[in-house]
Amino acid sequence: MRLIRFGDAGHERPGVLTADGRRLDVGTFGEDWNESFFGSDGPARLEAWLRAQGDTCPVVDDDVRLGPCVARPSKIVCIGMNYTDHARETGATPPTEPVLFFKSTTSLCGPFDDIVVPVGSVKTDWEVELAVVIGARASRVSEEDALEHVAGYALHNDLSERQWQLERGGQWVKGKSFDTFAPLGPYLATRDEIPDPQALRLWLTVNGERMQDGTTGDMIFGVATLVSYVSQCMTLLPGDVISTGTPAGVGLGMKPPRYLKGGDVVELGVEGLGSARQRVVAAK
Repeated sequence: MRLIRFGDAGHERPGVLTADGRRLDVGTFGEDWNESFFGSDGPARLEAWLRAQGDTCPVVDDDVRLGPCVARPSKIVCIGMNYTDHARETGATPPTEPVLFFKSTTSLCGPFDDIVVPVGSVKTDWEVELAVVIGARASRVSEEDALEHVAGYALHNDLSERQWQLERGGQWVKGKSFDTFAPLGPYLATRDEIPDPQALRLWLTVNGERMQDGTTGDMIFGVATLVSYVSQCMTLLPGDVISTGTPAGVGLGMKPPRYLKGGDVVELGVEGLGSARQRVVAAK
């Protein structure tokens, strides 16, 4: 099943993307895709409801905006340097344990929304990533049980302002949390649709030029390891997002470095999770 959210920013409604590409408004189901939904076996309940009520659901026009595919989670946990080639291109040593940082939930936006370059920024960078959405409360879970705590997966662009991230002291979160720096979607694919999260191709282009082209099989730490590891030091709540890192090809790693500017167009995708397109605009 593929879950979407649609409508104006801040007023999104829940929907489902059908196998034949139709967007269904499932507002009468009565729930958004949030902690309460995921924590109460929501996808299974929704699937049963659709079998009975799906024919009565209105079809949403294709030109209606898609919002982030989950309602604002309690946290977005990101994994740094999780591909050896990415660590090396940035001059870092590949980690021996997962590198964790947070991204503010206010950075969430839709998969086709504009990326707003922060005022004064000259180092806004792109990062295509596989995002994991938690489906059940997870505290100190084993790797063997970790995937049972996953609701599904989504495409994420983990945008970064490198000056704020690396040159202004403190933690990475400062460069990761600007508004519009977390386009998520177009949809959440439930776990049954992605039998092996370590066998997905992911890619990104800027103005049609291929920048990133990798596979989740090259992760240093796989999804099960990450869910288990993060749950050792914090409780993961249903609806929380873990963004699992990016392969080589970011602007920071180029010689000379290359960054986004107004007018650029970023397109990206993950196998089985659709594609997204974001136009870059300068902050007003």
